[in-house]
Formats: sequence, structure tokens, C-alpha cells
Amino acid sequence: MKVAFISLGCAKNLVNTEQMMALTRDAGYELVSDPEGADVAVLNTCGFIDSAKSEAIQNILELAALKDAGKLGKLLVAGCLSQRYQDELEQEMPEVDGVLGTGSYTDIVSALEEVTAGGHPRRFGDIDHTEEDGARVVSTPPYTAYLKIAEGCDNRCSYCIIPYLRGRYRSRSMESLLAEAKALADRGVQELIVIAQDITRYGTDLYGRRRLGDLLTELCKLPFHWVRLHYLYPDEVDDDLIDVLAREHKILRYIDIPLQHINDGILKAMNRRSTKAEIIALLHKLRQRLPGLVLRTSLICGLPGEGEAEFEELCEFLQDAGIERAGIFQFSPEEGTPAAVMEHQVEPEVAARRVELLVELQSRVMDAYNESRLGETLEVLCEGFDPDMGCYAGRSYADSPDVDGRVFFTAAGLVPAGTFVNVRITGTSDGDLTGEIEE
Repeated sequence: MKVAFISLGCAKNLVNTEQMMALTRDAGYELVSDPEGADVAVLNTCGFIDSAKSEAIQNILELAALKDAGKLGKLLVAGCLSQRYQDELEQEMPEVDGVLGTGSYTDIVSALEEVTAGGHPRRFGDIDHTEEDGARVVSTPPYTAYLKIAEGCDNRCSYCIIPYLRGRYRSRSMESLLAEAKALADRGVQELIVIAQDITRYGTDLYGRRRLGDLLTELCKLPFHWVRLHYLYPDEVDDDLIDVLAREHKILRYIDIPLQHINDGILKAMNRRSTKAEIIALLHKLRQRLPGLVLRTSLICGLPGEGEAEFEELCEFLQDAGIERAGIFQFSPEEGTPAAVMEHQVEPEVAARRVELLVELQSRVMDAYNESRLGETLEVLCEGFDPDMGCYAGRSYADSPDVDGRVFFTAAGLVPAGTFVNVRITGTSDGDLTGEIEE
């Protein structure tokens, strides 16, 4: 019996997919990469915002077309879209043969058994109590892997649906995390990416205090070359954590710290716990303590109540702060969230235009950053030869996979993927850096 898995959305969702793949493999099913010709395709979806929902629906329709053509047996849909639209999904898309919510990833084997026997499984377990430990089939390149240290979120930002889909915040035990990390290191993983919806709160539920610094200290004792962090919330970054970031040389000077906005009124409407003054002070402290720091953030345009003055304040902040990496998003009024029913909604066309303006501003900030790296030598993790560019491609400490730019470089000899090399930066190309290897 052949089963194909497709994972959409964030890296945290990918880890759940990898857990399902391990359970499926251990039950005796054959894992295949292509849904065409498979007996069952399992689509693990994202349902965070409208664009993610559209992508998920498009994938369902494409898999349904394979079914109609006799090239796919059954279709299971898992993840956030299933959790959010438990009844509507099957009613409106009869092509779907079964659904699993975010509390039921570990029920994948029984769901496969039921669907292949002609049934229509519906699994919706408790989203506040899920099994986060256990084996994974790591699907990232062999030199990079994610370590999900917690599930769920307690932040309750007014625009965000995630707590309703993923449940309360719950940390994994340090023992289980270190055992999993050691197994990844033993497999040759060089870049460990520590992830959760909010890694800064790690341990608060399990140990009664923040223990991210303790965890990172232990992870740095393992033979990883790079340790990368996603995501740190500004209100929980304290001096103890900054001390660890400054002390441990394996932790990259790259921080993904979602800010969302800078105007105090909008931050309050978002139910964020930081003020503009606190954010600016924190960023200043981080840059002082961590020389060469590259910041990534996410920003939202068009939250209800955002007028021209609030938007202009956001633009000025982005330019003044020199944030090197930013994801700019249009406010999406997600049903079930407080922000969806707030007064003073911003017209979608206005919000879309603000996104365009902020993206343009951010591109100038990024171009200035890239120009500042000319002539420098950067350590680059080679990801292989890029035939389109006719040279090798990789990432520096400033580039997280799939969200940031790349470094393209020439070399006289063979450079295997997963190798760290020193590259002298000689140019820029559409947001990326170019250079040549230093032998």
C-alpha cells in the first residue's frame, strides 16, 4: 500500500507531517513522494489566513483530479484547514475521503486502515493534549532539520486563529528534545532550526519558568554547526536569554522576532503586550549585545483602526530600525477572531496598497544591507549546484531556508551539498548575494 504525503504551510506543520510519515512507515505502508500512482494521498493543510486556505483548496482540487483520472486511490486531508472547517470540508468537497484535525495526527494509521477499507474516517482529538514526541521521517535536506520545542499558543493576538486550531501552549520536556536533537546530530544534521509558535515561552507551562536559555545551552553542546531560532516574542526576551545568545557561538546572529506593528494604539488593538518604546529599546539592546545581528520580523497592514498616520509611523520605523528581513502581510479578517468584528475596518484595497508600499520600502532596506556586505567574506552552507544560475547556491547565517535570500558563488572544484565554505561577496542580484569561494 503506497501513501504519499504533501505538507503545506509552516515548518511546524512539516514536523507533524514527518511524524505521520514515521507512523505510516512503521505500520508497514510504503512512503512515496508522488501522489500519482499512490493508494492514498495525505494532504496536511494550513488554514491560517485566506491565502493559505486558497492554497489548500487548490491542492485538494488537484488531488481530486488525479482521483477522477484513476491515478490516485483515496484522499485524506489533515491539519489546520480540517480542524477549522470540520463539517464544511466534507460537505462542500466530496472528493475528500476522510479528515484529521490537529489533535489527531497520531491517528493516521487507523485513518489509513479505515479509508482503504472503504470508510470515511473523521478524527478530531483534543487539541490541548497531543503527542509531540516520537519518531519522524525527516524530509528536509540531510544537513538541515527542525526541532519543534512546543505546540500551541497562549498569546491570543486579536487577529490570529492559531490558538483555536492548535490549542494552548505546551512545552515538550527537555529530555525528549535533547534526545531528538542528539539523534539528528548523529545523522549529520549541521543546521538545527529551533521552532515553535513562540519559543521564548518555552518551559513556562512545564517548569514554571522560562527555560529557553537552558535548552539552547544544552543544544550547543551537541555537534551542530549552526543553531537558528524561530520565533522570539519581544515581550519575553530578557537579559538572561540575551546573555545565552551572546555567549553561545553556535547560535546564529539571526533572530526572527514578530513585531506586527509599531503604533501603540494598533499594538493594543492586536492584544500585543509590548509598546513602541519597549520594542525600540529591545532592538537597540539586541544590536548592541549581538554585533552583526540580522533581524527578521512580520508586519501587518490594514488592521481595523489603522489610519494614514499609523501606517506612516510603521513606515518610518521600518526604515529607521533597518530591519533586514520582513514579511509584510495584509490584514485578513479571520472569522472567530476579535479583530474580524472590530469597528473601523480598513478597505481591502487600501490595505493592499499599504502592503505594496511597505514591501517597496523594505526592498530598499534589504538592498542597502546587501550592498553593505560587498567585499566581506561570509560562511555559507552550500545547498548544491544551481543549473539555472550556472554556479553553486547556499545560505549565510543571515538566510533562513525558504523565507530569505541565497548566496550564489563560483568554485574551482566540487562543493558537496551540506559543506560550509567561505565566500567573498562580490555582487548582488535581485535580493541575493553573489561571490566566489575562497580556497
